[in-house]
Amino acid sequence: MMVDRLVRRMLRMELGKITWCSGCPNFSILNSVRKVVEELKIKEKVSIATGIGCHGKIFDYLDLSGIYCLHGRTLPTMLGMKFGNPNLKVIGFSGDGDCYAEGMAHFIHNCRYNADMTLIVHNNQTFSLTTGQPTPVSEENYKDKTMVKGSFGNTINPIRLALSSGCSFVARVYALDSEMMNEVLKEAINHKGFSFVEILQPCIVLHDTREMINKNLYKLNHDRKDIGKAMAKASEWDYNKEGKIGVGVFYQEKKKCLEEKWDLLSSFMKEGKSWHDK
Repeated sequence: MMVDRLVRRMLRMELGKITWCSGCPNFSILNSVRKVVEELKIKEKVSIATGIGCHGKIFDYLDLSGIYCLHGRTLPTMLGMKFGNPNLKVIGFSGDGDCYAEGMAHFIHNCRYNADMTLIVHNNQTFSLTTGQPTPVSEENYKDKTMVKGSFGNTINPIRLALSSGCSFVARVYALDSEMMNEVLKEAINHKGFSFVEILQPCIVLHDTREMINKNLYKLNHDRKDIGKAMAKASEWDYNKEGKIGVGVFYQEKKKCLEEKWDLLSSFMKEGKSWHDK
């Protein structure tokens, strides 16, 4: 009974019935986020935003302030939060369909804006909530009931895209490696600037890629300040079925964030104020 109560408390089950499928890696992501927020002691400083998709249910299970967003609009909502109060720790959750399809333009521009925010993308390479349609990172010729002859077009590489768009912190982790996930999420949240963490999160019901990922996974250990090496490592896997899959931090750069370039927001940060206090 004691263990059961502890698990229920850790997963915040009292906040709402968890509707993810049994065994979904989203449970691991939920537990990691909660643990990291607790360890960093930032609960009262955090505002979260979530998009539409299986990932978005995390909003219901975290005892944190925030906003449910329209499909693909997680990032502009996050930016609005940051502009409204630059002293907040803004964390966004998006899915591969939510971010890389509907939200692609926002993703590119927020990489180059470098506002001090953290984007976490739950990537299962499919639209799971609507029963398995292909996303921009589904492998070539991916088949489902809407694409019986296989999907058209090449996959995109979000890590390469983030690097080429100027993102100052780029990382990828595996949802089933909680230790690394905790470590990288802490680094991302503490990073001054826009941090992007992609979490490989296989859908065990509709697109179970665990065997492929486990076979090809390895931990990155290159110089994270070297953009050339980061790009080379990112290019090893094109989100199709084969290729070495590096996990860890690809790249990190110290540079001015957007709020520091805006005089009024910069003064708000120094004074610990927001527009409400103006």
